[in-house]
Amino acid sequence: MSARRRPDPAALRAVLRQSLADPAVAWSLGGYGAGAPFRRRPDEPVQAPGGGRPGLVTPRGALVLAEVDALVPVAYETALGGDAWSQALALCRPLALLPPCPVPRLSEIGPDAEAACGEDRDGVLFCLGLPLRQARLLARVRGDAVRVMRAACGRPVDAALWGSLPDFGAVLVAAQGRARVEVVLPDAHPGPRAHWFDKLLRLGRLHAATAPIPAGLAPVIHLHPPHPLTEGGYDPGRHATFQGWLARWGDPALVALKDRVLAGEAVEVPGTRAARAVVRVARAQRRYLAPIRSARSRNDWTDDDAPEA
Repeated sequence: MSARRRPDPAALRAVLRQSLADPAVAWSLGGYGAGAPFRRRPDEPVQAPGGGRPGLVTPRGALVLAEVDALVPVAYETALGGDAWSQALALCRPLALLPPCPVPRLSEIGPDAEAACGEDRDGVLFCLGLPLRQARLLARVRGDAVRVMRAACGRPVDAALWGSLPDFGAVLVAAQGRARVEVVLPDAHPGPRAHWFDKLLRLGRLHAATAPIPAGLAPVIHLHPPHPLTEGGYDPGRHATFQGWLARWGDPALVALKDRVLAGEAVEVPGTRAARAVVRVARAQRRYLAPIRSARSRNDWTDDDAPEA
Protein backbone atom coordinates (compact mmCIF):
# COMPACT_ATOMS: atom_id res chain seq x y z
CA MET A 1 0.00 0.00 0.00
CA SER A 2 1.11 3.56 -0.67
CA ALA A 3 2.24 6.07 1.92
CA ARG A 4 -0.57 7.74 3.82
CA ARG A 5 -0.91 11.18 5.27
CA ARG A 6 0.18 11.63 8.85
CA PRO A 7 -2.83 11.30 11.17
CA ASP A 8 -4.52 14.55 12.17
CA PRO A 9 -5.89 14.02 15.71
CA ALA A 10 -7.94 17.24 15.61
CA ALA A 11 -9.68 16.18 12.40
CA LEU A 12 -10.43 12.74 13.83
CA ARG A 13 -11.81 14.21 17.04
CA ALA A 14 -14.12 16.44 15.00
CA VAL A 15 -15.43 13.48 12.99
CA LEU A 16 -15.99 11.46 16.16
CA ARG A 17 -17.92 14.33 17.79
CA GLN A 18 -20.15 14.67 14.74
CA SER A 19 -20.67 10.92 14.53
CA LEU A 20 -21.61 10.59 18.20
CA ALA A 21 -24.33 13.16 17.59
CA ASP A 22 -25.76 11.25 14.61
CA PRO A 23 -28.06 8.31 15.51
CA ALA A 24 -27.69 6.97 11.96
CA VAL A 25 -24.03 6.13 12.62
CA ALA A 26 -23.24 2.59 13.79
CA TRP A 27 -20.17 1.57 15.78
CA SER A 28 -18.47 -1.70 16.63
CA LEU A 29 -15.65 -2.67 18.97
CA GLY A 30 -13.81 -5.96 18.77
CA GLY A 31 -12.12 -8.10 16.17
CA TYR A 32 -12.69 -10.75 13.55
CA GLY A 33 -15.18 -13.18 15.05
CA ALA A 34 -16.18 -11.48 18.30
CA GLY A 35 -17.15 -8.06 19.53
CA ALA A 36 -20.02 -5.70 20.13
CA PRO A 37 -21.78 -3.40 17.65
CA PHE A 38 -23.49 -0.30 19.05
CA ARG A 39 -26.53 1.41 17.55
CA ARG A 40 -29.25 3.66 18.89
CA ARG A 41 -32.67 4.76 17.74
CA PRO A 42 -33.25 8.45 16.92
CA ASP A 43 -35.89 8.66 19.67
CA GLU A 44 -33.88 6.74 22.27
CA PRO A 45 -32.87 8.57 25.48
CA VAL A 46 -29.13 9.19 25.53
CA GLN A 47 -26.63 10.68 27.97
CA ALA A 48 -22.87 11.01 28.25
CA PRO A 49 -20.72 8.45 30.10
CA GLY A 50 -19.54 9.30 33.59
CA GLY A 51 -16.29 11.16 34.15
CA GLY A 52 -16.66 13.43 31.13
CA ARG A 53 -15.62 10.68 28.72
CA PRO A 54 -16.74 10.91 25.08
CA GLY A 55 -19.45 8.42 24.19
CA LEU A 56 -23.11 7.54 24.54
CA VAL A 57 -25.21 5.78 27.16
CA THR A 58 -28.70 4.47 26.37
CA PRO A 59 -31.05 2.16 28.29
CA ARG A 60 -29.77 -0.73 26.16
CA GLY A 61 -26.04 -0.18 26.36
CA ALA A 62 -23.15 2.23 26.10
CA LEU A 63 -20.26 3.34 23.92
CA VAL A 64 -17.19 4.90 25.53
CA LEU A 65 -14.27 6.23 23.49
CA ALA A 66 -10.80 6.70 24.95
CA GLU A 67 -7.23 7.53 23.93
CA VAL A 68 -8.51 8.87 20.63
CA ASP A 69 -5.25 10.62 19.71
CA ALA A 70 -3.48 7.24 19.72
CA LEU A 71 -5.86 5.76 17.14
CA VAL A 72 -4.86 5.45 13.49
CA PRO A 73 -7.87 6.01 11.18
CA VAL A 74 -8.20 3.98 7.98
CA ALA A 75 -11.14 4.68 5.65
CA TYR A 76 -12.15 2.15 3.02
CA GLU A 77 -15.00 0.81 0.90
CA THR A 78 -15.65 -2.87 0.25
CA ALA A 79 -17.33 -4.31 -2.84
CA LEU A 80 -20.17 -6.67 -1.90
CA GLY A 81 -21.22 -7.90 -5.33
CA GLY A 82 -23.29 -6.32 -8.04
CA ASP A 83 -23.77 -2.63 -7.34
CA ALA A 84 -23.56 -3.05 -3.55
CA TRP A 85 -20.75 -1.90 -1.30
CA SER A 86 -20.02 -1.09 2.32
CA GLN A 87 -18.03 1.75 3.84
CA ALA A 88 -16.21 2.05 7.14
CA LEU A 89 -13.71 4.05 9.12
CA ALA A 90 -11.48 1.64 11.02
CA LEU A 91 -9.79 3.04 14.12
CA CYS A 92 -6.60 1.06 14.53
CA ARG A 93 -3.79 0.54 16.98
CA PRO A 94 -0.29 -0.75 16.26
CA LEU A 95 -0.38 -4.52 16.55
CA ALA A 96 2.81 -4.50 18.61
CA LEU A 97 1.04 -2.51 21.33
CA LEU A 98 -1.88 -4.91 21.74
CA PRO A 99 -1.83 -7.42 24.59
CA PRO A 100 -1.71 -11.15 23.84
CA CYS A 101 -4.89 -13.18 23.86
CA PRO A 102 -6.21 -13.87 27.36
CA VAL A 103 -5.98 -17.25 29.02
CA PRO A 104 -8.72 -19.36 27.36
CA ARG A 105 -10.90 -19.84 30.41
CA LEU A 106 -13.33 -17.88 32.54
CA SER A 107 -11.59 -15.70 35.12
CA GLU A 108 -12.67 -13.06 37.62
CA ILE A 109 -11.33 -9.53 37.19
CA GLY A 110 -13.13 -7.65 39.95
CA PRO A 111 -15.32 -4.54 40.22
CA ASP A 112 -15.90 -2.65 36.96
CA ALA A 113 -14.08 0.59 37.74
CA GLU A 114 -14.43 1.78 34.12
CA ALA A 115 -18.20 1.24 33.81
CA ALA A 116 -19.94 3.83 31.65
CA CYS A 117 -22.24 4.76 34.55
CA GLY A 118 -21.03 5.25 38.11
CA GLU A 119 -23.84 3.15 39.58
CA ASP A 120 -22.57 0.10 37.66
CA ARG A 121 -19.04 0.15 39.07
CA ASP A 122 -19.88 -2.28 41.85
CA GLY A 123 -20.72 -4.95 39.27
CA VAL A 124 -18.15 -7.75 39.06
CA LEU A 125 -16.34 -8.38 35.77
CA PHE A 126 -15.43 -11.81 34.45
CA CYS A 127 -13.20 -12.30 31.40
CA LEU A 128 -14.63 -14.83 28.95
CA GLY A 129 -11.16 -15.78 27.69
CA LEU A 130 -11.92 -15.57 23.97
CA PRO A 131 -8.87 -15.75 21.67
CA LEU A 132 -8.94 -12.12 20.56
CA ARG A 133 -6.21 -9.49 20.80
CA GLN A 134 -8.18 -6.40 19.85
CA ALA A 135 -10.59 -6.54 22.77
CA ARG A 136 -11.49 -8.37 25.94
CA LEU A 137 -15.00 -9.77 26.05
CA LEU A 138 -16.24 -9.52 29.62
CA ALA A 139 -19.45 -10.20 31.52
CA ARG A 140 -20.55 -7.88 34.34
CA VAL A 141 -22.86 -9.45 36.91
CA ARG A 142 -24.28 -8.80 40.36
CA GLY A 143 -25.92 -10.69 43.20
CA ASP A 144 -26.35 -14.45 42.98
CA ALA A 145 -24.89 -14.48 39.46
CA VAL A 146 -21.47 -13.62 40.91
CA ARG A 147 -21.45 -16.90 42.84
CA VAL A 148 -22.48 -18.87 39.73
CA MET A 149 -19.79 -17.26 37.60
CA ARG A 150 -17.13 -17.83 40.25
CA ALA A 151 -18.04 -21.50 40.33
CA ALA A 152 -17.41 -21.68 36.58
CA CYS A 153 -13.99 -19.97 36.73
CA GLY A 154 -11.07 -22.00 35.44
CA ARG A 155 -13.09 -23.65 32.67
CA PRO A 156 -13.34 -22.60 29.02
CA VAL A 157 -16.46 -20.63 28.17
CA ASP A 158 -18.81 -22.70 26.05
CA ALA A 159 -22.06 -22.04 24.21
CA ALA A 160 -24.07 -23.07 27.27
CA LEU A 161 -22.48 -20.43 29.52
CA TRP A 162 -22.70 -17.80 26.78
CA GLY A 163 -26.38 -18.58 26.34
CA SER A 164 -26.96 -18.32 30.09
CA LEU A 165 -25.60 -14.78 30.44
CA PRO A 166 -28.99 -13.10 29.79
CA ASP A 167 -30.55 -15.25 32.53
CA PHE A 168 -27.87 -13.98 34.93
CA GLY A 169 -28.81 -10.36 34.19
CA ALA A 170 -25.33 -9.91 32.75
CA VAL A 171 -24.08 -6.93 30.80
CA LEU A 172 -21.65 -7.89 28.04
CA VAL A 173 -18.64 -5.58 27.87
CA ALA A 174 -16.27 -5.45 24.91
CA ALA A 175 -13.26 -3.47 26.15
CA GLN A 176 -10.12 -2.23 24.43
CA GLY A 177 -8.01 -0.34 26.90
CA ARG A 178 -10.39 2.22 28.39
CA ALA A 179 -12.67 2.20 25.34
CA ARG A 180 -15.68 -0.08 25.49
CA VAL A 181 -19.12 -1.06 24.29
CA GLU A 182 -21.58 -2.29 26.91
CA VAL A 183 -24.56 -4.43 25.90
CA VAL A 184 -27.51 -5.00 28.20
CA LEU A 185 -28.58 -8.62 27.70
CA PRO A 186 -30.65 -9.96 26.11
CA ASP A 187 -29.66 -7.82 23.15
CA ALA A 188 -32.01 -6.87 20.37
CA HIS A 189 -31.61 -5.60 16.83
CA PRO A 190 -31.26 -2.78 16.05
CA GLY A 191 -29.23 -1.75 19.06
CA PRO A 192 -26.12 -2.72 21.00
CA ARG A 193 -25.40 -6.39 20.40
CA ALA A 194 -22.88 -9.04 21.37
CA HIS A 195 -21.52 -11.63 18.96
CA TRP A 196 -19.13 -14.54 19.11
CA PHE A 197 -18.46 -16.73 16.06
CA ASP A 198 -16.10 -19.45 17.20
CA LYS A 199 -15.15 -20.65 13.71
CA LEU A 200 -14.11 -17.15 12.67
CA LEU A 201 -12.24 -16.50 15.91
CA ARG A 202 -10.16 -19.62 15.51
CA LEU A 203 -8.91 -18.44 12.12
CA GLY A 204 -6.78 -15.97 14.06
CA ARG A 205 -7.34 -13.09 11.65
CA LEU A 206 -7.19 -9.47 12.68
CA HIS A 207 -9.81 -8.41 10.14
CA ALA A 208 -11.68 -9.56 7.04
CA ALA A 209 -9.47 -10.19 4.03
CA THR A 210 -11.45 -7.58 2.09
CA ALA A 211 -10.45 -4.76 4.46
CA PRO A 212 -7.30 -2.95 3.22
CA ILE A 213 -5.76 -2.39 6.64
CA PRO A 214 -2.03 -1.56 6.48
CA ALA A 215 0.36 -4.17 7.81
CA GLY A 216 1.27 -3.66 11.44
CA LEU A 217 -2.10 -2.17 12.37
CA ALA A 218 -5.11 -3.85 13.96
CA PRO A 219 -8.61 -2.34 13.77
CA VAL A 220 -10.15 -2.10 17.24
CA ILE A 221 -13.17 0.13 16.59
CA HIS A 222 -15.19 0.56 13.41
CA LEU A 223 -17.37 3.53 12.61
CA HIS A 224 -20.07 2.89 10.00
CA PRO A 225 -21.61 6.13 8.64
CA PRO A 226 -25.03 6.06 6.97
CA HIS A 227 -24.86 4.63 3.45
CA PRO A 228 -25.55 7.00 0.54
CA LEU A 229 -27.84 4.48 -1.14
CA THR A 230 -31.23 5.00 0.50
CA GLU A 231 -34.84 4.05 -0.21
CA GLY A 232 -35.35 7.55 -1.55
CA GLY A 233 -32.43 7.32 -3.97
CA TYR A 234 -28.76 8.18 -3.86
CA ASP A 235 -27.83 10.74 -1.20
CA PRO A 236 -25.04 12.97 -2.58
CA GLY A 237 -24.45 14.53 0.85
CA ARG A 238 -23.69 11.19 2.46
CA HIS A 239 -21.53 10.30 -0.52
CA ALA A 240 -19.53 13.51 -0.21
CA THR A 241 -19.04 13.08 3.52
CA PHE A 242 -17.46 9.66 3.24
CA GLN A 243 -15.42 10.61 0.18
CA GLY A 244 -13.89 13.34 2.34
CA TRP A 245 -12.94 10.73 4.92
CA LEU A 246 -11.57 8.52 2.16
CA ALA A 247 -9.45 11.35 0.75
CA ARG A 248 -8.01 12.07 4.20
CA TRP A 249 -7.64 8.56 5.62
CA GLY A 250 -7.80 6.15 2.70
CA ASP A 251 -4.94 4.54 0.81
CA PRO A 252 -3.73 7.31 -1.56
CA ALA A 253 -3.10 4.95 -4.48
CA LEU A 254 -6.56 3.40 -4.16
CA VAL A 255 -8.17 6.84 -3.85
CA ALA A 256 -6.36 8.01 -6.99
CA LEU A 257 -7.49 4.89 -8.85
CA LYS A 258 -11.07 5.50 -7.79
CA ASP A 259 -10.94 9.13 -8.93
CA ARG A 260 -9.82 7.97 -12.37
CA VAL A 261 -12.74 5.55 -12.67
CA LEU A 262 -15.26 8.12 -11.40
CA ALA A 263 -13.96 10.53 -14.05
CA GLY A 264 -14.78 7.96 -16.74
CA GLU A 265 -11.22 6.91 -17.50
CA ALA A 266 -10.75 3.37 -18.78
CA VAL A 267 -8.43 1.38 -16.52
CA GLU A 268 -6.94 -2.06 -16.85
CA VAL A 269 -8.04 -4.79 -14.45
CA PRO A 270 -5.85 -4.19 -11.37
CA GLY A 271 -3.62 -6.91 -10.02
CA THR A 272 -4.62 -6.68 -6.36
CA ARG A 273 -7.82 -7.61 -4.61
CA ALA A 274 -8.16 -4.20 -2.97
CA ALA A 275 -7.72 -2.35 -6.26
CA ARG A 276 -10.23 -4.56 -8.07
CA ALA A 277 -12.74 -3.85 -5.30
CA VAL A 278 -12.14 -0.11 -5.67
CA VAL A 279 -12.85 -0.29 -9.39
CA ARG A 280 -16.13 -2.16 -8.81
CA VAL A 281 -17.22 0.33 -6.14
CA ALA A 282 -16.28 3.33 -8.29
CA ARG A 283 -18.19 2.02 -11.30
CA ALA A 284 -21.27 1.39 -9.17
CA GLN A 285 -21.10 4.87 -7.64
CA ARG A 286 -20.57 6.43 -11.06
CA ARG A 287 -23.82 4.86 -12.26
CA TYR A 288 -25.70 6.23 -9.25
CA LEU A 289 -24.08 9.66 -9.52
CA ALA A 290 -24.66 10.04 -13.28
CA PRO A 291 -28.34 11.15 -13.05
CA ILE A 292 -27.49 13.59 -10.24
CA ARG A 293 -24.64 15.12 -12.22
CA SER A 294 -26.79 15.26 -15.34
CA ALA A 295 -29.55 17.10 -13.47
CA ARG A 296 -27.02 19.56 -12.06
CA SER A 297 -25.62 20.17 -15.54
CA ARG A 298 -29.09 20.90 -16.87
CA ASN A 299 -29.75 23.30 -14.00
CA ASP A 300 -26.43 25.04 -14.58
CA TRP A 301 -27.23 25.35 -18.30
CA THR A 302 -30.69 26.74 -17.54
CA ASP A 303 -29.26 29.27 -15.09
CA ASP A 304 -26.65 30.42 -17.60
CA ASP A 305 -29.24 30.70 -20.36
CA ALA A 306 -31.78 32.64 -18.28
CA PRO A 307 -32.38 36.23 -19.42
CA GLU A 308 -30.95 38.97 -17.27
CA ALA A 309 -33.44 40.97 -15.21
